[in-house]
Amino acid sequence: MSPIEPLAALADNYIWLGRADDGDRVFAVDPGEAEPVQAWLEAHQARLAAILLTHHHGDHTGGAAELARRHQAPVYGPASETIAAVDHPLHGGDTVDLAGLGEFQILNCPGHTAGHVAYLWDGYLFCGDALFAGGCGRLFEGTAAQMHTALQRLAALPGTTQICCGHEYTLKNLEFAQRVEPDNQHTAERLEHARAARRQGRATVPAPLDEELATNPFLRVTVPSVRAAAERRAGAELDRPEDVFATLRRWKDSGG
Repeated sequence: MSPIEPLAALADNYIWLGRADDGDRVFAVDPGEAEPVQAWLEAHQARLAAILLTHHHGDHTGGAAELARRHQAPVYGPASETIAAVDHPLHGGDTVDLAGLGEFQILNCPGHTAGHVAYLWDGYLFCGDALFAGGCGRLFEGTAAQMHTALQRLAALPGTTQICCGHEYTLKNLEFAQRVEPDNQHTAERLEHARAARRQGRATVPAPLDEELATNPFLRVTVPSVRAAAERRAGAELDRPEDVFATLRRWKDSGG
């Protein structure tokens, strides 16, 4: 049995559940609604030990207060964001040890929101709306430079790290990635696999970081083909990686 499981929620969100191999204690990441988690717990006779939140948006926090109340579970989240349910505020660089579930490293990922964090646990990265399969989050509160720096921090993790993001956006992200790098065979193959998975009703995540490094344009801003595509889009030379990133983000925001 996999130690993690994505639960579909709302329109296209994923709530991530994780548990140790030898117990019934479970943590939930970004429960945008309570019911999918509650139904899973009852079906598996499991106990909710903790709730982890990556950022303040309602589609990631909406079920946290109810689940915390029902299960007397602590709620962890970014200290620099206002989230009413959080009773254990965290900063980047912190480490949390949940009894029976192991150690979580907290990584700062500002950009999508000002205080966005990610959780690294046993080779799994719960990254909310910072890094997506094939893409990244929109810049609602942070700057392109902040997001680029955050994504480079994530890109430096081991290539086997499994990316557990907050939405099923993979098809649209990879379609954009293919427009940026039409000759990238890895992207073409990944897009076909993702389309097959969605036709069968399967999630396209988690995905290994190595796959992101080979296909995700937002992690490939120093690759000549990506830089050239961004410069054509901008109509100018782009000397800094963060400028390439900013151009790609504006391009994607405009409809790709």
